[in-house]
Amino acid sequence: MKIVSVNIGQPRTVEYNGEMVVTGIYKEPVFKPVKVNELTLAGDIQVDRRFHGGANKAVYAYPSEHYEFWRTELPEMDLPFGTFGENLTTIGVLETEICVGDKIRVGTAELIATEPRFPCYKLGIKFGRKDIIRRFQKSRRSGIYFSVFETGELQTGDNIEFLERDENRVTIEDLVRLNDEKNNIEIAKRALKVIALPKDWKRKISKMLG
Repeated sequence: MKIVSVNIGQPRTVEYNGEMVVTGIYKEPVFKPVKVNELTLAGDIQVDRRFHGGANKAVYAYPSEHYEFWRTELPEMDLPFGTFGENLTTIGVLETEICVGDKIRVGTAELIATEPRFPCYKLGIKFGRKDIIRRFQKSRRSGIYFSVFETGELQTGDNIEFLERDENRVTIEDLVRLNDEKNNIEIAKRALKVIALPKDWKRKISKMLG
C-alpha cells in the first residue's frame, strides 16, 4: 500500500446555474513533502466544511485502482490523479478492505478511517455533468475519509501501513451498502459498536434500527 499522488487545492470561483460558486474540489498533485495538520493538509483549503472537512473528514483518499473504471465509463474525459478532489491517491487501500476505525501510518502521520464520501453538487461542477453524482454513488467507489490521530508529514511514494485494525470489521463499503440497504440490521448493529464512527452516522443508524 502506498501513496501514488498527493493533491492539494486552493479555492476557485466557478459559475453554476447562473451563480458564482466557490469550491475547493480542484486539486493538483504536489511533488514535495506536505504537512498533515489536525484538520487538513498544509496548503489545501476546504471551502464548505459541512460536506468536506472537519475532524472526521480531514483527509480524503481515493484508490488509484478506480481510475481505470472511470476512464472506461467516461472515455471522453481526461482523468489525472486528483480529479475526484482527493488529497491522497492511493494503491492497495480499497473500500472493501479498510474498516472504520482502522489506524494507518502514512509517512510520519497517523490517520483513522472514518466514513465513505457521498459527494455534493460540486462534483457535478467539476465534471461538467449532473449525472456524475448518481453514477459515483451507484459505483460504490466512494473513497475513504480519515481523521488525523497524529500530525506529521507525507509525500508521494510513501508507504501506507496498518497500525491497528478495528475488531468490529465494518468496512467502508459496508457503510455505503448500509446507506443503500437501510434494512441491513447485521451491519447496522456492528457499526454502532465502532468508536471511530462519526456521531451523525450513529444517529442515522440508530434511527434505522428504531
